[in-house]
Amino acid sequence: MLRRLLDKVRGRKSEPRQAWNPWEPILKRDGKAWTTAREAARGGPLVLMAPGAGGFHLGSLMESTLAVALTLRGARAEVFLCDSALPACQLTEIANDSPKALRAAPPQPRCRKCESRGREVFDPLGLETHWLGRLLSEEKKAQARDLARSIPLEGLGAYRFDGLGVGEHAVAGALRYFARGDLEGEPCAGELLRHYLQAALRTVFALEELLDRRSYDVACFNHGIYVPQGLIGEVCRRRGVRVVNWNPAYRKSSFIFSHGDSYHHTMISEPTSYWEDLPWSERIEHEALAYLRSRRTGSQDWIWFHQEPQEDSLEIAREIGIDFQRTTVALLTNVMWDAQLHYRSNAFPSMLDWVLETIRYFAGRPDLQLVIRVHPAELRGGIPSRQLLEPEIEKAYPQLPSNVFVVGPGSQVSTYSLAEQCNAVIIYNTKTGIELSSMGIPVIVAGEAWIRGKSFSLDAVSPESYRKILDSLPLQRRLDAEKLQRAQKYAYHFFFRRMIPVPLIHKEGAGTFALECGSLKELLPGQLKGLDVICDGILNGSPFIYPAERLS
Repeated sequence: MLRRLLDKVRGRKSEPRQAWNPWEPILKRDGKAWTTAREAARGGPLVLMAPGAGGFHLGSLMESTLAVALTLRGARAEVFLCDSALPACQLTEIANDSPKALRAAPPQPRCRKCESRGREVFDPLGLETHWLGRLLSEEKKAQARDLARSIPLEGLGAYRFDGLGVGEHAVAGALRYFARGDLEGEPCAGELLRHYLQAALRTVFALEELLDRRSYDVACFNHGIYVPQGLIGEVCRRRGVRVVNWNPAYRKSSFIFSHGDSYHHTMISEPTSYWEDLPWSERIEHEALAYLRSRRTGSQDWIWFHQEPQEDSLEIAREIGIDFQRTTVALLTNVMWDAQLHYRSNAFPSMLDWVLETIRYFAGRPDLQLVIRVHPAELRGGIPSRQLLEPEIEKAYPQLPSNVFVVGPGSQVSTYSLAEQCNAVIIYNTKTGIELSSMGIPVIVAGEAWIRGKSFSLDAVSPESYRKILDSLPLQRRLDAEKLQRAQKYAYHFFFRRMIPVPLIHKEGAGTFALECGSLKELLPGQLKGLDVICDGILNGSPFIYPAERLS
């Protein structure tokens, strides 16, 4: 009560206790059933739920829910959590943690709150919890500290410890922290890199110790990249522990799960046989296209970037200063730091290289117009970018070619309406390629977007092949009927089958979520098809594909 009164006086919304701790009221009612289920699961498959950071609210809710659901299915679930033991992690963000305030050794200022929230969610379940810091000997802590101090900064990204890419993960963490595609001009970058390297090494040492004590059948945890999750995955894979990763998806209360690695990587190599023979019908097509239309405003999503997009083509032309009567090609960007972390690009070493090369090309093609749509997430994403694309373009081109236009991240111009005015769209990694292909718009892929290799896009594999594709512009027609249906099948597969609904978990506000579960019975097999698909995939290795075509 006192906390809520203080929050009210300070003008701050208080977080309800139950939002972070959903299990006490459920177990108060179903305590005997839960005790019985835990006892019955003692001899079952051993599953490691590894949230890493308990302060990631959605992660704690989802992974505690899975721990309960798996226990009810006869698996023995254990938990791996950080107890303020890392000098930097995925939750270390520049908006909350000034680089000068961060200590070389943990705990950091935010650690205690993160740890207490992890305890609040998982302690009531009574599952065995392995704390990262308690798995580290003083010798291992010193080794991590000394190694992090000794590795030269210029070679830190390539540094491997015992075959594990700890340096790569450290650089990824630092780029995410600074929200930049590079670390130029950041005076504290070197110190932060060493914080992340020490954290990566501590994670490796702790998990190696745990796997020396336990033989897990499978480990399940969020993201699968960054620190500590990326290192958890590396160690588990090397030790022969099957890995399952997950991320929140776009559609409300839905999640993407993947085997072996983050879905950012596995979606690229996923077999086309999973979707290309999908039985197609007017009902499924209508369902897919209705959802894709809703993506313009995000009405069915819990992740979107436009509240009131500008859809009118005349207003869009007026804002940009472009004449859509002339042949136009759109280029859609990613957030620079995000794209570097998630993908290994094919045609160009970085997104910025690709953008600048494309401008150079179009400067020599006065018969075409190029309009660059900078990703709105540069400003409106969960971590606003501190390296914006427009200034980088201005450095290289103080005066843009007269046929090249830039739509900034703050513009309300609808990317979809803009693309509809274009002869073709060029992308690097953006998921928007899935939607635009489903509209019949030809898409050229320069990075490792998920539509690459699906036989309905134009895929560049080198700068030379990219320029050859651009030489073929303008294209003479939209996607033909066969490619259009193939694109729509893939869109349905991605948005309806790979995005698995778990309606018990929903978003309450910015960064806060809730679990609406009145009884353990709601988590039993046969109650929620999405939860059944997820648990079967974790326990048996089956594909994480929700059979939406049979259920809608």
